[in-house]
Amino acid sequence: MVLLNLPERISTTRLQLQRLRYEDAEEVFYAYASKPEATRYVSWPTHLNIGDTRSFLRYAIAAWDSGIDYGFSVRLKSDNRLIGSFGVINEDGKIQFGYIFTPTQWSKGYATETCLIMLDLLKRQSGVVRIGTYVDADNEASVNVLLKSGLVQEARLSNWMRFPNQENQAKDCIVFVLPSHKSKSN
Repeated sequence: MVLLNLPERISTTRLQLQRLRYEDAEEVFYAYASKPEATRYVSWPTHLNIGDTRSFLRYAIAAWDSGIDYGFSVRLKSDNRLIGSFGVINEDGKIQFGYIFTPTQWSKGYATETCLIMLDLLKRQSGVVRIGTYVDADNEASVNVLLKSGLVQEARLSNWMRFPNQENQAKDCIVFVLPSHKSKSN
């Protein structure tokens, strides 16, 4: 099994990424997990109460420790406010990632800034053979973020994913990959 060697803290010019912690529950719930406009395009149901968020964080902590899923909070450096999260799923060196941000922070470049630093870190990991993600074809904002982050469209899949916050309707999805990524041996 390929294990990632990801730091628990990562800084960008404006942001601080940190391993998700159980103590983040209230901030995660109120910033984005309970907001239908934020969770519209994600693969998990909108959190209805803080217990949903606490359950997710218990999973996130255990999954990091087992090397299969690495979740980061994204905070503004200026005031330490939690504004989103970024997750990395590791399937034996095949990496899938996703992100979510609070609606009040959309269109400020934070998703692109987060993707750029994380993709740079991921492509330097030993044993990583593929980095990619998928989005609902209607999610134009994320399509733009992924393109600005250097990914390319690999495929469009018809009726590929049911999104729980869109009445569980099957939706077309676009698969994006980081081009020319080759595993590095250390």
